[in-house]
Parts: sequence; C-alpha cells; structure tokens
Amino acid sequence: MTELLQNLIDGLGRGSIYALLALGVAVIFGVMHLLNFAHGELITVSGYAAMWALTSGVSWWLAVPLIIVVSIATSLVIERVAFSRVRGASDFTLLLTSFGVHFVVQAIFLLYVSASVKNFPRPGWVSNTYSIGSLKVEWFDTVVILVTLITLAAVTYLLQRTMFGLSLRAAAADFDTARLMGVNSNNVIRGAFALSGLLAGIAGVFWLMRAGQTQPSAGIDPMLKGVLAALIGGLGSLRGAVLGGFVLGLAEVVLRSQLPDSIASLTEGVVFALIALLFIFRPGGLITVAHAERV
Repeated sequence: MTELLQNLIDGLGRGSIYALLALGVAVIFGVMHLLNFAHGELITVSGYAAMWALTSGVSWWLAVPLIIVVSIATSLVIERVAFSRVRGASDFTLLLTSFGVHFVVQAIFLLYVSASVKNFPRPGWVSNTYSIGSLKVEWFDTVVILVTLITLAAVTYLLQRTMFGLSLRAAAADFDTARLMGVNSNNVIRGAFALSGLLAGIAGVFWLMRAGQTQPSAGIDPMLKGVLAALIGGLGSLRGAVLGGFVLGLAEVVLRSQLPDSIASLTEGVVFALIALLFIFRPGGLITVAHAERV
C-alpha cells in the first residue's frame, strides 16, 4: 500500500508537468486544428534565457518570471512569423510549418550558441523531502501539484467567466460562426498562443528546475510528452489534455517501479505500446470530441 501511494504521489508530480504541456497543445489545436510540434521550442528558448540569467548571478526568484515571459513572447513571435502566414492553408501545411519552426529554432542555437549541453544551478530544495508516515514526499512534487491545480483553476475561470474565454470556446466549437457573431479571429488566435505560451512557461519552470541544463534539442522531450498526453486525453478536449497528462505521468512512474530491473530502461517503450493499444480500442482518446471544420 505504501509503495502504491508513493508511486501515486510521484506520478502526480510528473503528470502535472505533462498536463500543463498537453493543455497548451490542446488550446492551439482547439482553435486552429493544429497539432503544434513546435511547442517544445518554447522551453528550449526559455531554457537558454534561464541559463544566461542563472549563470550571471540572477536568483531563481527572478528567473521564474523570466522563463514565463520568454515563453509567452516566443509563442507570440512564432505565431506572427510562421503560423499567421499559413493560417488559411491545409492541415498538412500547418503541420509542416510546425516541424519547420522546430528545426529552425534548433538550428539557430546549434549555429549561434553551441551544440553542447549548458548547465545551470538548480534550486537547493528540489531534492529535499519530508515524511508523511512511511511516505517520503519531495517538496518539488508538492509544489508542482499545487501550482498545477492553481493554474488549472485559473484557466478554468478564464475560459468560463471571461469574454476572451467565451470567444476562445466559441472559436474552438465553430470558427466560422464565431466570426459571424463578431469574434475577432486575430485576437482569439494570438490570445490562444499567449495562453499556450503561459502554460508552457509554467511547465518549463519545473522542467528546467529538475533538469538543471539545456541544449538545442531540449524541447523534443517535453514536446513529445505534451503531444502524447493531448492525444491520450482526446485532441480538442482541454479536460482530456489534463487527464492525459496525469495518466501518462502515472503510467511512467508505476511501470518504472514495477518492471524488472533488467527491462526497467524500456519503460518508455512499454508506455508507447500501451498507448498504441489505447488508440486501437479508443482512436479518439479517453474523451472523444466532435471537431468543427477549420476555416
């Protein structure tokens, strides 16, 4: 029982980061029907900003808002430079554009910064633990879960109680009708990218705290986790994205603890196999959403 509770806490901590990444992916997909494979580059750019700040003597208290601001700004720049120019194109063109942004950002850091891994100091409390009975709980997991819950509550309020949220939900349901009702498509799309950047920035703070390093390909892993979690939950469903993030995090932790030591390194392969089985029986993910036609 103790081991199960320990895995549950660890899985929720890991899954919270995945949930934030998946939610950012789902927000963009809901509005543009774009599966954004450039989402991880927000963490790549933020990682280099954090590295520059932290190695220059800036504390983590100042690095945290810097990471979030850089992530939002990067998301808006990507939308303006790349996606705004192909907004009316086919889904395949949008997908290729997202891959193009991913490779261009990676190439910029390879050419003009360095291909090597850049390390920076992690907060001292990241590895600290406290006890609840026989459980050993990391302060990091506790903070991640609390911040994620607060963020999800704030996003829910934004989407349910504000005009921007109403416009975003209307655009996700039927963009054409929403525009006829007076919704400004440019503002909605840019707002969606800003919200996606905010969520990626918050996730990026914890991702970078845990990693303590960055490199040109640093965004690949968080991008894959976010996209996978969104697919598991059901593309276009914000609740599904959050659920998919927690499911993915719990699956990784439980499998890593339960698999024999000889094959524990294959945890991600087993996770992918289970996800493939899920898609065989539920192709639309855990929560199926009827998508309106993108215009």
